Amino acid sequence: MVDRDESARLDHDWWRGRLAASAGRRRSIRDQASAFRIVHGEADGCPSFVCDRYDQWLVVQLMSAGLEAFRSVILDVLEELFQPAGILARNDVALRSKERLSVGVELLRGAVPEWIEIQEHGVRYLAAPWTGQKTGAFLDQRDNRRLVGEIARGRALDCFSYHGSFALHLARRADAVTAVDVSADALRRAESNAVLNGLTNIALVEADTFDYLRDLERRRETFDTIVLDPPAFAKNRASIDAALRGYKDINLRAMRLLSPGGMLFTASCSFHVGKALFLEMLAAAAADSGRRLALRAITGQPIDHPEVLTIPETGYLKGALVERLD
Repeated sequence: MVDRDESARLDHDWWRGRLAASAGRRRSIRDQASAFRIVHGEADGCPSFVCDRYDQWLVVQLMSAGLEAFRSVILDVLEELFQPAGILARNDVALRSKERLSVGVELLRGAVPEWIEIQEHGVRYLAAPWTGQKTGAFLDQRDNRRLVGEIARGRALDCFSYHGSFALHLARRADAVTAVDVSADALRRAESNAVLNGLTNIALVEADTFDYLRDLERRRETFDTIVLDPPAFAKNRASIDAALRGYKDINLRAMRLLSPGGMLFTASCSFHVGKALFLEMLAAAAADSGRRLALRAITGQPIDHPEVLTIPETGYLKGALVERLD
């Protein structure tokens, strides 16, 4: 559903009003970051449409045949409202094939560079709109990265680091940060981002995070601050049980690695693992960890990724900040 008025005409004025209203709800972000989501699909009344802003460039995803019918007018409105230097379509999503649409990356208007430098709460990093995860970067963790940066101290561990977004925030307060990821390419980008910020206290480790956490536990290592930001383990309902076992495994080991008074920020971006299941999993991990742990905060999505209460599909990201008490 795109409009409650059955006589509504989805013309230029309709799209202009809908997209302008969506952009207006993000006005407060502009002083905090130069990259943010302008349209979050159904949550902004634009089903199957995503539009992210990276400085002066836009990256869109058109994920239904119905939306494709309005491609030209949507692009015209985006140019009218934002005067972007270029618009890129990251239509390399499997959902499009179900709609019998072509799948791939396509330049729609202007020019879009391979790398775009982004500023976020005083941290700089390079987004990759053509090849990066999602539309070029994980914009939905912006507020959680700031939270982690504010509580970071001592020896820090960033698991599933990707291009180091959490590690960069950690490194501004922590004494030393270990950033772990299985991708060498991602870690090379993390290294570039560290240089961009003048940070020299980040050590990069190429490893499978599950194996690395087990190795750290065997060596009885401890950390004062830990971040777990894994990819979505549950891609569908059938994979929920296996996903929960995976989440419990990494959280249990991270809890055992926490020093007394240490803080763990843990997240899940699996839609099929809801908040209740996520917290239940954390409680089970805490019970098996042998540690006394307190829940200090529960986090969700930032304002540019609104979760509409009556549309559960608009919400997927949940996080928790946990402190070891003993």
